[in-house]
Amino acid sequence: MAIGEAGPGSVRDGSQPRKRLEETMRARFGRECVYVPSCRFGLYAALRHWCPPGGRVLMSPVNDDVIFFVVLAAGLRPVQAPLNPSDASIDIDAVPEDVWGSLSAVLTTNLYGNPDPAPGLRARCDALGIPLFEDAAHAIGSEVGGRPVGAWGDASVFSLSKHVGAKAGGILAIADPGLREALEKACDDLLLPRRTTAELAYAVRPYAEAAVRGLRLRRAAWATMRLLGLMEREEIRMPLRPDELARAVASAPDLDAHDPWVRVDMHDYRLRAGRFRLGRIGRRLDRLDDVLAACRSGTELLLSTSWGQPAGGQPGASVQPLFRVPLLVADRDAAARALARHGIVVGYLYDPPLDDYAGAAFTDPSPSPEGARWFARHALPVDPLRARSVIAALEESGVGPAEVPEGLGPTGG
Repeated sequence: MAIGEAGPGSVRDGSQPRKRLEETMRARFGRECVYVPSCRFGLYAALRHWCPPGGRVLMSPVNDDVIFFVVLAAGLRPVQAPLNPSDASIDIDAVPEDVWGSLSAVLTTNLYGNPDPAPGLRARCDALGIPLFEDAAHAIGSEVGGRPVGAWGDASVFSLSKHVGAKAGGILAIADPGLREALEKACDDLLLPRRTTAELAYAVRPYAEAAVRGLRLRRAAWATMRLLGLMEREEIRMPLRPDELARAVASAPDLDAHDPWVRVDMHDYRLRAGRFRLGRIGRRLDRLDDVLAACRSGTELLLSTSWGQPAGGQPGASVQPLFRVPLLVADRDAAARALARHGIVVGYLYDPPLDDYAGAAFTDPSPSPEGARWFARHALPVDPLRARSVIAALEESGVGPAEVPEGLGPTGG
């Protein structure tokens, strides 16, 4: 070994801060945890481990399109589920029995932190002998059935970019501790070498963003990125490019072939992390409980408004520390413009639903698509940490609440 070269397990290779992240999350969720560079990367590894190529995965059509492409990259067929229109959770009773019988796995979304019905999905998966995967990217502090979101699936993936605010990193949590070594090796085999330029960009990003905010240069920054071809989304959904996608799907399972879609918004999603990145993530993770408390307070305030009541769940239900609160508004575009006038940018929109976006060539459409379409059209996801500013802007705009049409409620009542 050359002088100065970092050997396996050395401090310089990042193993110690990585293990600290894993131990912190294991203490929180009671499961073996493997650090991964992104939630999407961890999900791909889990899907490849549990699901045979060609398998069918039930998932939500109101979801990030990146997750849709991860499922395709794993060589699997997405099957879109019917949704509860008030919070976009999977409507178990509206899934036909023949669809249940055809599945190889179920993938939850827990959109914005609102839990999917994990206890019921767990029971269904157990009866069918198939795995349940939990995408807990938005739901690191949410609970369902008396347990944390992420404690129900055979495997769960968490983002350290969202509530944690580290803008990098993820966790793959595993129900069976005996599988940890195999999944850690599978992830290691898929990782790409660390890049100095990526680490440097990560180091300076917070300062660059602070400068943009301080100088009120957001619009100029976006215009420059678009001019340089760095903006990969002109619309809410990324361009599908169906001919190219069909060729990629034909080669699946293949993460490299699907990289043009999976990497969107996060080009370092499968890079090995350096010590600086891991250290910053750890410091942000140490403050997670304070962030969750603030998110819970803001969520409670937003759900008390006329726009939040439809998504507020049953009376007396505990308030989740949502990552974004999906206010239901009559005119979402008008509401977004009103917020923009106050410097509040609305992100994490997932409209149209994935079956309308991708079509039957790439996914099985939902048997009851109306709930997903209604939610996608009316949901205005806002940051609970800016609750008071959001309420003031919407009150000033006069935007009215949307009411779930009669007949669109969940099948289970």
